[in-house]
Amino acid sequence: MRDATIVDVVRTPRGKGKPGGALSGVHPQELLAGVLVELQKRVGFNPADVADVLTGCANAVGDHGDNVARLSALAAGWPATVPGLTMNRACGSGQQALNTAATMVVSRQADLVVASGVEMMSRYPAATRPTLDGGNEHLRELYPLIPQGISADLIASLGGFSRADVDAYAVESQRRAAEAIREERFAGSMVPVTGPGGTVLLDREELPRATTLDALAALKPSFEQLGTVVFDGYDRDFDTMARETYPQLDGIAHVHHAGNSSGLADGAAAVLVAHAEVARERGWRARARVVATATAGAEPVIMLTAPGPAAELCVRRAGMSMKDIDLFEVNEAFAAVVLRFAADTGVGLDRVNVNGGAIALGHPIGASGPILLATLLDELERRDLTTGLVTMCTGGGMATATIVERV
Repeated sequence: MRDATIVDVVRTPRGKGKPGGALSGVHPQELLAGVLVELQKRVGFNPADVADVLTGCANAVGDHGDNVARLSALAAGWPATVPGLTMNRACGSGQQALNTAATMVVSRQADLVVASGVEMMSRYPAATRPTLDGGNEHLRELYPLIPQGISADLIASLGGFSRADVDAYAVESQRRAAEAIREERFAGSMVPVTGPGGTVLLDREELPRATTLDALAALKPSFEQLGTVVFDGYDRDFDTMARETYPQLDGIAHVHHAGNSSGLADGAAAVLVAHAEVARERGWRARARVVATATAGAEPVIMLTAPGPAAELCVRRAGMSMKDIDLFEVNEAFAAVVLRFAADTGVGLDRVNVNGGAIALGHPIGASGPILLATLLDELERRDLTTGLVTMCTGGGMATATIVERV
């Protein structure tokens, strides 16, 4: 077995994922092309040697469509001989690109692969369907999928996580992110986004905002009213659907709101994954090696509980335990997701998202996986630690996981 190493990772700052955000005027192909070009400059590889560009993009429609991986590589000026593949595992799309790239290298199908992700929430039209079931009424009979925010509230209801619990977690995420930004902990992998003429469009994280428990307590739950609505094509409301799957509950405690849920964001990131011997031959100092990867499925109505099982599967494959992992990045889709992960695994929150997470910094869906990898590697290096794990919940009741070790 040969090692897949992470030579380097480059990412943009996360912009506000709404019209008027700093990156909202940039075409997603150009945003991804920018980090591809920067990755090539940093490492000094010949793009013609790249076997494939794998790109995670969860909503590959509109200007994200037509295979954004291939088109971004062309927009970067890379040779036409370099192929591209756009991948979708919902929120875990970019991490799946990384895991697949590592598998290609380990299995001798490639020596150099670029794993990447891009998503610009500012450029998507408003959703026309409230759930993630593809409009399939037969599937709805088997699994009455509900909107993710209600799934998060379902997790909180089953786990006994109160409004105070999730708000306290959110305030801490903001505090940690503010400290990380103040100490420039993201500087190692983050590059500014420039526009025509070299104008800097964004050189910092755009979403973080100071907040307090009192400020969050004043916010109304985002999904309480949604849970009581009967949409066209449905014969009952979403709260009822949730209680049918989990009849032990008398009701759903709607505790999530904009302040303790992930923010909409724009962003892109790219990772060069190489066979260890190739990296050594070319004089590249790799930042880490991929130790193990995993994907897990879980009950799809609650949808967001698979990070714990995915992480546990990943550490078993690595012949490790949770105690062997120095730092964890668990995507903060909603506060209850991380609290559930900690409850499932026994991992203390002092090792999880130590520089804040998507509640403070935003979640550019397909780009979040490689961005979390960048955050993890930067912090392992800063603390002179060795091993980290990234895991993300995804739509449909799945999660991705990756263990990396500094080399």
